[in-house]
Amino acid sequence: MQAEVLGGGFAEVPVEAARAFRAAMQAMARPGRIETVRGAQPPAPLSEAAGVLALTLCDPETPVHLAGALDCAAVRDWITFHTGAPFVGAGSCHFAFGSWEALMPLDRFPAGTAQYPDRSATLIVQLPELTASGVVLRGPGIRDSAALSLPEVAAFRANAARFPLGLDFFLCAGNRLAGLPRSTSVEG
Repeated sequence: MQAEVLGGGFAEVPVEAARAFRAAMQAMARPGRIETVRGAQPPAPLSEAAGVLALTLCDPETPVHLAGALDCAAVRDWITFHTGAPFVGAGSCHFAFGSWEALMPLDRFPAGTAQYPDRSATLIVQLPELTASGVVLRGPGIRDSAALSLPEVAAFRANAARFPLGLDFFLCAGNRLAGLPRSTSVEG
């Protein structure tokens, strides 16, 4: 096993995991709010923020899908060593990691059912940059409006229109992340 697989996890697991979980929940509860996270040093091409989310949200009972360039031995081995999460196809994952383009089409991911809307996937989308500008967001957790740089508008609008079904998103760039739940309205 290579050293990069064994390293790169949280140094102080209880403290760093708690901080990371709080940041992830704050980001999801307040769409458009960008959180800075630290503590993970995953192998490339997995970003620090996506690595923090993997360490925080994944465990041996959490099916994970890796898309595009992230579906490589280094990332698979790192996630396996640090979380024990099993890898599955897009149609049965709880979390999917990839670039926006690699995660397309979105309709291949579970969006929940009328009886169990919570049985949907959360997509961790790696972006080249993440800023609090661009598309206007409205909805629960947002006082009036917020802005966030999104890779596309139409897909997020279509996703919100399916509420209470749909996908939830974490958008990551470097060590920054933002949450975008399905309940958020995305305006031009």
